[in-house]
Amino acid sequence: MRFSGLRVLKEGLTGNKGWKPHWRDPEPKAEYDILIIGGGGHGLATAYYLAKEHGLTNIAVLEKGYIGGGNIGRNTTIVRANYFLQGNSEFYSHSLKLWEGLEEDLNYNVMHSQRGIINLFHSDGQRDARARQGNMMISQGDDAIMLGRDELRGMLPYLDFDNARFPIYGGLYHPRGGTARHDAVAWGFARGADQRGVDLLQNCEVTGIDIEDGQVRGVQTSRGAIKAKKVAMVVAGRSSQVAAMAGMHLPIESHVLQAFVTEGLKPVIDNVVTFGMGHFYISQSDKGGLVFGGDLDFYSSYAARGNLPTAEHVMEAGMAMMPMIGKAKMLRSWGGIMDMSPDGSPIIDRTHIDGLYVNCGWNYGGFKAVPGSGNVFAHLLATDRYHENATRFQLDRFCTGRGIIDEEGKGSQHNLH
Repeated sequence: MRFSGLRVLKEGLTGNKGWKPHWRDPEPKAEYDILIIGGGGHGLATAYYLAKEHGLTNIAVLEKGYIGGGNIGRNTTIVRANYFLQGNSEFYSHSLKLWEGLEEDLNYNVMHSQRGIINLFHSDGQRDARARQGNMMISQGDDAIMLGRDELRGMLPYLDFDNARFPIYGGLYHPRGGTARHDAVAWGFARGADQRGVDLLQNCEVTGIDIEDGQVRGVQTSRGAIKAKKVAMVVAGRSSQVAAMAGMHLPIESHVLQAFVTEGLKPVIDNVVTFGMGHFYISQSDKGGLVFGGDLDFYSSYAARGNLPTAEHVMEAGMAMMPMIGKAKMLRSWGGIMDMSPDGSPIIDRTHIDGLYVNCGWNYGGFKAVPGSGNVFAHLLATDRYHENATRFQLDRFCTGRGIIDEEGKGSQHNLH
């Protein structure tokens, strides 16, 4: 079933009775070539690209809940490629290019909106840092424009430019950045993978990983044992728990990242805007709600909810940047479980167990990385070679100290990245 304007018109005129489920609900087979643990954005994208680009279809995605129920449906929807350090910069540039062709590729509307991202700066030192970041982005083939105070006033008149503590000096503008509909991304990749023969097994919790003589043999699940030649762990904030089933200790801490949305308002914020003197970022959804977030809760947790002090901190940063937000009524908040690595950068690699692979450590970068992560991880699973845009994400960098990608320059404390 392909979507088209004509099909939508026809269904609208006939009571929308001709639509079929986007994907099948199959029973698990006894054995697969590749099992992907985790039915979030990264796992679904991996399955899709394995089938599309490598012709591998004897694949199953194992999701303990329902498709779209994890972090892929619990984020602030931002898409960008404004990273500074080598390793990250070329990867996110690759991912953004995939985003730009994703709707045509999937034949599915993921509501990708390149509305532009503006990172504010509030001092001469921050201006210099943003200029360096912009130059790196340009050298990587991405877009970056330095905007002065007067230019920003014309674009973002609702900001507090003369805040006594945090006056706004200017901003780094990334026009190709923007947002996408998070759950639609999950649905699009799920539909695309299913159409190519991948089995999506919902309500199928992995309870154990079978290993024999250093070789993975399959997994134990709530729906029975399933054999496989290769097993890929793509479970975000649950990475440490699933890896422990294979006797592995990953350098990952799980923290909650809260997000918030207000009541629906008339259009006022055209871009994604970030505050330079506190971790705060905001955009406006198509339904009119202001969607914003900030820092992690600074303690390890697997609870998909946050604490009040962090919520207050986020609100304080928002009020400092744009006092008008104080008039909006907050509608709801939610939390995603973030897999934080010691250097703030991801891990996409083989493990010491033959046939067992890991994709984790996405920190704040998980949603924007979805197509890129799936694409390069599929390449690794299919060929056992690193993709040219993901050669720096190896697990052993935390053992050797070589190749650390400390994007934010904050050292090895997980909760600061």
